[in-house]
Order: sequence, then structure tokens, then C-alpha cells
Amino acid sequence: MTRSASLATALKRLAAAGGLLGLVAIGATAAPRPANAWWGHGYGWCCGVGVGIYLPPIVVVPPPVRAPAPVYAAPAQRVWIPAHWQNGHWVPAHSA
Repeated sequence: MTRSASLATALKRLAAAGGLLGLVAIGATAAPRPANAWWGHGYGWCCGVGVGIYLPPIVVVPPPVRAPAPVYAAPAQRVWIPAHWQNGHWVPAHSA
């Protein structure tokens, strides 16, 4: 067996191991859990005296913003063409 064949075999095994590890990670993430998992492990109790503080996880997202239409849109500027010779004739400067 040549070096390139052994390298190809090693890369295939590495790819298979990575794929399997990815599937295991997805499975562990998607496994069913109780819905109260975030407050069921001692969170929410303060100072060891049994006073429950109920604070759900908070997600802060800015509200969607609709920008107003522009008040004034400037017209397109015209191209300035300097004076030049064209087909043996002098053409003065002008805008196109």
C-alpha cells in the first residue's frame, strides 16, 4: 500500500469519526428534557434562606425599525464633456 492510499484511508476514517461525533452532539442537544430545566436545579433561591426569586431567562432584542422614505432625492447630475475635436469639427464644451 502506498503512502497516498494510507493517507486517503486515514482521512476517510477521520471524516467518519467526525460525522459520528456530530450526530452524537445533535442527538444530545435534541434529547427531550423537562420544560422547567432552567429553574429546577436550585436556581432562584437566594441566600440559603429559602426565598424564591422567580426570574425567567430574558432575551433582549431591539424592535424592528422602519426607516421613513427620504424627503428629497437629488436628480442625477449630468455629465460634463469638455471641448474637443470630432470628425474634423470643433465641438464646444457641453453637458450630455
